[in-house]
Amino acid sequence: MVNRGSHNTGNLQTARFRTRKLSPSAITLYTFFIFAFSIFVFLFYVRNIVEDEQPQHPLLSVESRSEQVPKLHVHDDRLWGSPLNPGLHPCVKPTTKYKGSQNSDHYLTVRSNGGLNQMRTGISDMVAVAHIMNATLVIPQLDKRSFWQDSSVFSDIFDELHFIESLKGDVRIVRELPKHLEGAPRARKHFTSWSGVGYFEEMTKLWNDYQVVHVAKSDSRLANNNLPLDIQKLRCRAMYHALRFSPPIESLGKKLVERLRPLGGRYIALHLRYEKDMLSFTGCTYGLTDAESEELRIMRENTNHWKVKYINSTEQRIGGFCPLTPKEVGIFLQALGFPPSTLIYIAAGDIYGGNTHLLELSSRFPNLVFKESLVTPEELQALTNHASQWAALDYIISVESDVFIPSYSGNMARAVEGHRRFLGHRRTISPDRKGLVEIFDKLETGELDEGPSLSHLVQRMHKNRQGAPRKRQGSLPGIKGRARFRTEEAFYENPYPECICSSRR
Repeated sequence: MVNRGSHNTGNLQTARFRTRKLSPSAITLYTFFIFAFSIFVFLFYVRNIVEDEQPQHPLLSVESRSEQVPKLHVHDDRLWGSPLNPGLHPCVKPTTKYKGSQNSDHYLTVRSNGGLNQMRTGISDMVAVAHIMNATLVIPQLDKRSFWQDSSVFSDIFDELHFIESLKGDVRIVRELPKHLEGAPRARKHFTSWSGVGYFEEMTKLWNDYQVVHVAKSDSRLANNNLPLDIQKLRCRAMYHALRFSPPIESLGKKLVERLRPLGGRYIALHLRYEKDMLSFTGCTYGLTDAESEELRIMRENTNHWKVKYINSTEQRIGGFCPLTPKEVGIFLQALGFPPSTLIYIAAGDIYGGNTHLLELSSRFPNLVFKESLVTPEELQALTNHASQWAALDYIISVESDVFIPSYSGNMARAVEGHRRFLGHRRTISPDRKGLVEIFDKLETGELDEGPSLSHLVQRMHKNRQGAPRKRQGSLPGIKGRARFRTEEAFYENPYPECICSSRR
């Protein structure tokens, strides 16, 4: 009963209230008053915020305020998307004039020199040389005397059977010399660097006196340019199709890419060439302590096959011949527009100075991933003391990355860039080290601050350094003689136009 009585009383009060109806003019006046009061409160609140946040500055104009806000987060397509690639595709099939392999009782043995990618390009060249000389190629020996001291043989790193079978229409390849030729006299040759077809045709005179020719070095034996189209296409078939990594390496490389993706989806593969051997070889000591600089100098003095012993570090850096430091890489990536959350895979060996120098990058981009953190203990143990196999994993992960950025234009950087061009011009950002040094020095002296001005300079400087299609560059102007070949863009850095064709062709 109490509930019912309360309910009735409420209805009575509601009824009384409804009898007091406002006139239309009163409602309009009341609404206007509330609206005006709201505007007054809003303006008062905004004014207080501006005064609290900028007590020392007058209000900025719209134009000047836009210059103060860093436009760092560039649209995704500009950061991650592949450059325009209008109708281009790989084309490595031989022409109708091409003559395939012929059975030959002349043999070419090869000792590949250098690190993994230097050996890969050299082996691909030796395939073409064997074809030109009409020789049977014996599976090359890998370098075991380089800085990395890797004991791996060819079949540890490459799919040997695939290599032999996929090139059988181009050149005959065997695993080893026939028994009756193992003790036979052989010509030992250091083929002249950057040689053309005519040179190697001349070398076929060696078959008059020898059945076996041994090539002591394989790197840079063939010219980059002015070779027959079919020879260039053969180099690409060898490099991008035949010289496949061994099944265990291919499988593990694929697994590591799959393990990377869930961490951030897209990722940058950063070839951070800030390793002891590279810094010592180039003589670059900027940002290092006196003790570190001295350690690198001693290493250079004691490495017999490094012919240049005295190097002016300052001149090297100004000329753009030094790898970017971890700090410089961090500034560079930030200026390009990559946010701090970007996932970055470090494709490199041990960073010189360890965390001391790496912190200058990780403080800006904390999501750094190393291959050691991606592999299981069992996988890690299998790769221990096999630097070339580690490098093969770096290569696979770098080729498959959304963006590849090398801090130095060494053998791996050139090989990965060329492979990414061949596969569809995937985005590869090549730092203009010489131009960047001028910018970094201005930051150091206070002439320039990090922010929109820096971003504008860096982005404009690298607008045409994103891996977009372009023809391979020739030698630098003003250089004559054989020295000009050294300044040409490497064939495997950009196999366009011989191995990349337009759909219109």
